[in-house]
Amino acid sequence: HVSGGSLKNCRMTETCRAALWYDDNLTIDGCEMNGIKALRECRDVTITGGSAKSTEFGWMCKDLAIRDFALTSEYPFLNTTDCEFDGFRLKGKYSFQYTKNLVFRNCVLDTKDAFWHAENITVYDSVVKGEYLAWYSSNIRFVRCKISGTQPLCYCKGLILEDCTMEGCDLSFENSEVTATVNGHIDSVKNPAKGSTTAECSGGIAGDEFKWAGECPITVRKAHGI
Repeated sequence: HVSGGSLKNCRMTETCRAALWYDDNLTIDGCEMNGIKALRECRDVTITGGSAKSTEFGWMCKDLAIRDFALTSEYPFLNTTDCEFDGFRLKGKYSFQYTKNLVFRNCVLDTKDAFWHAENITVYDSVVKGEYLAWYSSNIRFVRCKISGTQPLCYCKGLILEDCTMEGCDLSFENSEVTATVNGHIDSVKNPAKGSTTAECSGGIAGDEFKWAGECPITVRKAHGI
């Protein structure tokens, strides 16, 4: 356990299995962090610059501020809360599951199954790529984001999209409570539960015999107005 201090331009090797556990009030600047389980159950940590390759990075942390940092990870930020990300670049899988109170700005998130069971998430001006985005989430909001990948944003509550684009997003919003304004095309929407969706064009609603109760009308908007 370390309380207070800073690391600058350090390199933690792949054999450094469990670096930085139970620490608080740290500043990490320009470091390369590797190893399976870097940064766990830490609090009040600022990370600026640098990179990491860590399979289980950032589990059960609180009050992280991460800027201009690149991460490759299979299962990052499980059960982590109250964090801000700016200029963050992620290549991963199963990211941000069971997280709460996160804010992202100007990020690139290339990761499948992101934000499952997450709560109170806001993503601004970011690229979000990956399959099965944010299933079972609540109060998640995307603003001016580029979203891509199959079957995104299903079984959500309090889902908001503002001025986003959606590429390759088929069977979107299944059984979700959604308010969405999309610039351009949505491949298809499947049985949303509640709310409304506005887009320039849409593949329509894909139904099946298990249609959920509720209505979510799709307004088709022309490129220069409705």
